Amino acid sequence: MFSTLMDMFTLQNGVMLLTAFAAFATIITILGPMMSGDKLGTRMKYVATEREALRAKARENLARERTRLRQTPQGFMKELVDKFSNSNVLDNEEIKNKLRQAGFRGQAPIYTFVFFRFVMPVILFLVTVFYLYVINSFGLQGFARLAAAGAAGFIGFYLPNVFVQNVISRRQDSIRKAFPDALDLLLICVESGMSIEAAFQKVASEIGTQSIELAEELGLCTAELSYLQERRKAYENLAIRTGLPGVKAVATTLIQAERYGTPLGAALRVMSQENRDMRMAAAEKKAAGLPPMLTVPMIVFFLPVLFFVLLGPAVLKVFHYV
Repeated sequence: MFSTLMDMFTLQNGVMLLTAFAAFATIITILGPMMSGDKLGTRMKYVATEREALRAKARENLARERTRLRQTPQGFMKELVDKFSNSNVLDNEEIKNKLRQAGFRGQAPIYTFVFFRFVMPVILFLVTVFYLYVINSFGLQGFARLAAAGAAGFIGFYLPNVFVQNVISRRQDSIRKAFPDALDLLLICVESGMSIEAAFQKVASEIGTQSIELAEELGLCTAELSYLQERRKAYENLAIRTGLPGVKAVATTLIQAERYGTPLGAALRVMSQENRDMRMAAAEKKAAGLPPMLTVPMIVFFLPVLFFVLLGPAVLKVFHYV
C-alpha cells in the first residue's frame, strides 16, 4: 500500500513538472519576439517620417528648395561651423552625396562632419604633442616631435572621411547582396498588375529581413514617386543615394520605360540576371584574392611550426648522441 502511494505521488510530481516546463516554454516562445527589438520597424517608421516631410513639401509647393528631413542643429557645434566655415563647404554636393550614401540625411550630419574635420586635426596634434613630450618621446628630438605631431594632425583631417567611407562600404555591400532578390520581387509585383509605387512599397516591406538599408532606400523612393513632380528625379535620387552601378542601371531602365512606354517585365528580368552576375563576379574576385593574402600568414605561422614538427625529433636525437 505504501509503495503504491509513493508511486502515485512520484507520477503526479512528474506530470506537474512536465506541465510547468511546457507552460514556461510556451510563455518564452510567445513573449520572446515581443521583447526583442524591432530594428526593421524602427527604420521603416523613420522612412514614414521622411515621407510626411516630402508630403508637406508637395503641399507647400517648394519644389525649388531642398527638403530638410531633419531640423537644423543648434548649439556649440553649429555656431563653430557657421563662424569658421564658408557656405561653399556646407553646400558641397560631393559631401552631401557621400553622407546620403552613408545613410546620413539632413543638415545635422553635414554640420557634424564639418565640425569633426575642424576639430580632429587639433585634437590629434595636441594628443601627439602631449604623448611625445610627457610620456614617451621614442628618442625623437624637438623638430622630429613637432613633425610627428603635424603628421598626426594631417591624418586627423581625413579621419571623418575614412569613417564615412567605411559606413558607405558596409551599406553598399548590404544593398548589393540583396538587390538581385529585390529585383525578382519587383518583377513579380509588376507582372501581377501592381503599379510601380505599390511594387516598390511591397518589396521594401519584404526585403527588410535581408537588408534594412535596401528597404529604407526603396521606401524613400516610393515616397518620392508619390510626391515629387518629376518621377524621373525619384529614380535618379535612388541611384545617387546608393552609389552602385547596378542600381543606377536599373534606375536608367525605369526612366526609359516610363518615357517610351516599354514593358517593365522583360527589362527587370534582364537587370535581375545582370545584377546576379555582378554579385557572383564580386564573390569570385574576392575568392581569387585570398591565396595572395594567405601567403604571408602561412609563411610566418605555418611553416615554422611545420619545420619544428618535422625536424624536432632529429635535432633531439643529434643532441642526445652528442
